[in-house]
Amino acid sequence: MEEVEKKLLDFIKTQVKNAGAKGVVVGMSGGLDSSVVATLCAKALGPKRVLGLCLPDDVTNPIDIEHAETLAKQLGIRFKVIEITPIIEALRKCLPDFNPQARLPLANLKARTRMIILYYYANLYGYLVAGTSNKSELRAGYFTKWGDGAADFLPLANLYKTQVRELAKHLGIPSPILEKTPTAGLWPGQTDEGELGITYEKLDKIYMELDKGKSPKEVAKAVGVKLERVDQIIERERKTLHKRLPPPRPE
Repeated sequence: MEEVEKKLLDFIKTQVKNAGAKGVVVGMSGGLDSSVVATLCAKALGPKRVLGLCLPDDVTNPIDIEHAETLAKQLGIRFKVIEITPIIEALRKCLPDFNPQARLPLANLKARTRMIILYYYANLYGYLVAGTSNKSELRAGYFTKWGDGAADFLPLANLYKTQVRELAKHLGIPSPILEKTPTAGLWPGQTDEGELGITYEKLDKIYMELDKGKSPKEVAKAVGVKLERVDQIIERERKTLHKRLPPPRPE
């Protein structure tokens, strides 16, 4: 983990230096990934060059805001809480076809609203937006395109969720953050693993076995899941490829 930490600190420094940026903005949800990214950025650049933004809405658990603020204070970085509910309400009124029952479009609207705010502050201060997605989420396409998937660089892009957790322990991330159930906070009761239909532990094992070049059948046996589950994971990665690539251009 010491080697991983050093590599990521150097990566962050290089990205900011090459862009001629003055610092970074991090969206802090109070969750594991954003806490790790904020910690890495503070160590790489110094706390004065990091701005943490917590962007809750009406379904955000107050404890998540508290966790984000507590960590920001420990790191010594600047921190703001900006409630996005008024913005979402304004969009509801402006969209003639807004459907309150359509849960996913609303969740994506929230994610994209948050990214608008992150980039506003990045532009305001001459900063870069540090993304918080990990390799598990990226491969599964478990992020909002042009929402939380939009960033200037992704420090955790080569680390699976279970590896991010190990790095978090190494960095001394507070236990309440380490132990909480992963959730994007998109709606009451929403969890990452509930939406993915599989635990991060098993998902990461599947990806790691696939990385070794094993067949789906071999992966299923090694991980202890049905072949159908492995096929579903592979198909999900294929279908969400467009989320990981720039928009296609004609030849």
